[in-house]
Formats: sequence, C-alpha cells, structure tokens
Amino acid sequence: MEIKPIKTDKDYQQALERLELIFDAALGSKEGDELEVLGILIDRYENEHFPIGMPDPIEAIKFRMEQMGYNQSDLAKIVGLKSRASEILNRKRKLTLEMIRQLHESLNIPTDVLIQSY
Repeated sequence: MEIKPIKTDKDYQQALERLELIFDAALGSKEGDELEVLGILIDRYENEHFPIGMPDPIEAIKFRMEQMGYNQSDLAKIVGLKSRASEILNRKRKLTLEMIRQLHESLNIPTDVLIQSY
C-alpha cells in the first residue's frame, strides 16, 4: 500500500483494511514500518474526526472505585467523612480543590478530569 495522508472516510476505511492485513508484521520489517506509520495516521484521523470527551468527574470517581474494589467507606477515608462521600457521589456537594488533590493522589484520577464542572 502506498502511504498517504488520510483525508476522507474512504481513505480511513482503506487504511483500516490495510492495518488489519499487516497487523502481525514483525518489527523492523518493511510491513512493520508501514504498520507503525499507518497506526499514527489512523490515530490522528480518529482524534480529529471522532474526538472522545473527558468523563464526568463523579462517574470517573465511581468507575475508579469499582476498579479498585473500593466502597463509600473507602472514599470517606480519602475525603474526610462518610456523609461527605455520600454527598459527592450523589452530586449534592461539589469537589473542593483539596478533595481533587486527595482523589488524584489516592485514586490516580487525572486532575483535568476532576476539575470539570458537573
């Protein structure tokens, strides 16, 4: 396949088809190099045409808690009180800057996700 910029949906579909054909190419081979460049082009096209927004802060907290096997009591240890944890999860209390710092440190949630309005 001739490597060229992906400008249209047709170009994108062709690139995906080619990517599928050479997906298991060996690193350093001609097809492996093509795979690497094609991956970059596809990623760029997808980021421009199919952007994915950041998750809602409260949903991100709930998701991360689920991943880590945490419950509301565990969240209370991070934010201070069980009632405060309940208010946060039920969207009755906004996150403070200090809570955002604590959640970032404890749950490893990016601060740019936590600072969004909700």
